[in-house]
Amino acid sequence: MVFSKKIKRTLISLVALVSLVSCGAVFTTPVSADTSSSYRNNEVNLDVKSAIAIDSNSGQILYAKNADKTLPIASMTKLITVYLTLNTIKNKKLSWNQKVKPTASIVKVANNVEYSNVPLKMGHSYTIRQLYQATLIESANGAAMLLGQTIAGSQKKFIDQMRAQVKKWGIEDAEIYTACGLPNGNVGKDAYPGVNKNAENTMSAKDMAIVGQHLLKEYPEILDTTKLAHLDFKDGNKTTKMVNFNWMLKGLSQYDQAYPVDGLKTGTTDAAGACFIGTVEHNGARLITVVMGARHQDGTDPSRFIQTKKLMSFIFNKYHLVTMTAGSQINGAKSIKVTDGKDATTNIGLKNKTTIWDPADGKTLTASLNKKTIDAPLEKNQTVGNYQLKSGSEKIVSLDNPNGMNVKAKALSANGKVNFFVRIWRWLFGGR
Repeated sequence: MVFSKKIKRTLISLVALVSLVSCGAVFTTPVSADTSSSYRNNEVNLDVKSAIAIDSNSGQILYAKNADKTLPIASMTKLITVYLTLNTIKNKKLSWNQKVKPTASIVKVANNVEYSNVPLKMGHSYTIRQLYQATLIESANGAAMLLGQTIAGSQKKFIDQMRAQVKKWGIEDAEIYTACGLPNGNVGKDAYPGVNKNAENTMSAKDMAIVGQHLLKEYPEILDTTKLAHLDFKDGNKTTKMVNFNWMLKGLSQYDQAYPVDGLKTGTTDAAGACFIGTVEHNGARLITVVMGARHQDGTDPSRFIQTKKLMSFIFNKYHLVTMTAGSQINGAKSIKVTDGKDATTNIGLKNKTTIWDPADGKTLTASLNKKTIDAPLEKNQTVGNYQLKSGSEKIVSLDNPNGMNVKAKALSANGKVNFFVRIWRWLFGGR
């Protein structure tokens, strides 16, 4: 009788388990508030409307001020134009030495002395390389528009490509109307149809950081151009001496050897104020910073670079870089329970070599795993989940996960699955 009751209880449990699985039961964990829009912003006073600093490789957020707020981005727009140019060349639909001629409307923009430009002439031919260099160094609006025209066949079609590209990156709040960053009405006949002439391209500081991250990951050679303080643009017998608007480069007025910046792009309009997405290598890691809406009293105002230095100084002094090799274990999550495994647990460690900007506050770097258990069998080096990292009680956040930072964990050894009879025995009587 006792045995039959036990069988009955077992069968009931089995039915309940099957029902639960069949119904697709879902367990949810409360998500904490997004901390990535304003992260450590009370620790440094930046005179800008918004800002962000991230690790270029991992996307770890190191500082943020109103980072989700959409604002005019002006000529920082050109980085999207350049990305699509590089992508088109990579796909062999365009070549560096290919020569193209500007349209009348592009020539009109390119010769407007109120804008940053390299003058293009009707009937003259220019290589893609020339236009690319002029876009990045002199922030030439006509050159950027001609790149877009060549790639897509019209400004509207190119703008549509730009919009599609940023959506691929997960950017949903962007408004894009021109390939160069000028207000819509300032590009004449090439204005995006059905849109107010005062409409400007807008994105958030976080969005711009994503753009910079993709550029540097996929086309690091962009730095070979963005690091140039000066370059000549030759058009027949005429030479235009281009000077980079990034004054933090060596040889220009805001250069500081403590911050050897080698990119990326400035942006300025009346609505945007002074903007700058910068990048610098530090102790083997690469930092991306974005400042938007800095003061812009006139063309000699260095405010955006002063604020960038202040931000970089904060990062360099308030963080220290920790590089851990693949297989390294982190306090707080050194093993995981294994269901039906020959061993009850399996040791885990980092899937890949990982660099973390650890706040220099004396607090211990710890981790938790997004899974409590995993099913056997496990192979050595198999991915078992993601670490979420903390420094003391402070979360380490990233662009991908504003409520934490996902770092892949792997099994450090294999763990086979026990046979059916052992599983039944454990189920009925417990134990291993």
